Amino acid sequence: MDKVILEIRAGTGGDEAAIFAGDLARMYQRYAGRKSWGFSILDYNQTSLSGYKSFVAEIKGDGVYNALKNESGVHRVQRVPKTEKSGRVHTSTASVAVLPIVEAKEVNIKQGDLEVTFSRAGGPGGQNVNKVETAVRILHKPTGIVVSCREERSQNANREKALEVLRAKLYEIEQTKATGSVGDIRREQIGSADRSEKIRTYNFPEDRITDHRIGKKFHNIEKIMDGDMEPIVKAFSK
Repeated sequence: MDKVILEIRAGTGGDEAAIFAGDLARMYQRYAGRKSWGFSILDYNQTSLSGYKSFVAEIKGDGVYNALKNESGVHRVQRVPKTEKSGRVHTSTASVAVLPIVEAKEVNIKQGDLEVTFSRAGGPGGQNVNKVETAVRILHKPTGIVVSCREERSQNANREKALEVLRAKLYEIEQTKATGSVGDIRREQIGSADRSEKIRTYNFPEDRITDHRIGKKFHNIEKIMDGDMEPIVKAFSK
């Protein structure tokens, strides 16, 4: 059974970018439901408009990585935002990273390189989550990578989940070290989230999704955003 870390971050476009990041998170969650995969939200930074500045989840199930590995990159949306009163189409972005989870023995993490802090989780989970400092934040000092988790009810469980995310990120860096610095690798994988860097465009007025890497167009955008991603996934397997 595969396990991957899904990370989504709002890019250019303010509130609309965060709303789009939330739409992508729901699309992947619903697709996981259709595939009977496990989907656990590890951490998020939510906005007041039901969007996400950042969103991290773990997805597990047969064939997860092969199905989602081509989702990594900058996703661009063109539509009239809910916050737009004049009916003008806006262009916004969100970045997606899909990282395979690796065994602890494959990545050597020194305890002295970690700065671990705890806080109250907040949000869903009941009174225990809110009253006890169960949420974990880990800074990996050599790279500056920060990961956090607040899904579980104990500090130890959240720490293990956060370390799992950190290992996935460090493994990705190790695998692509030859291409440049950590910053270069990160930009190469998910882009800078600038409008000009994109792997896929979601054009709502024209009911069209275009994947710029394979030059293929998909219609019925609402259905795809509701989790029916199979046409896109299959297009990469041909």
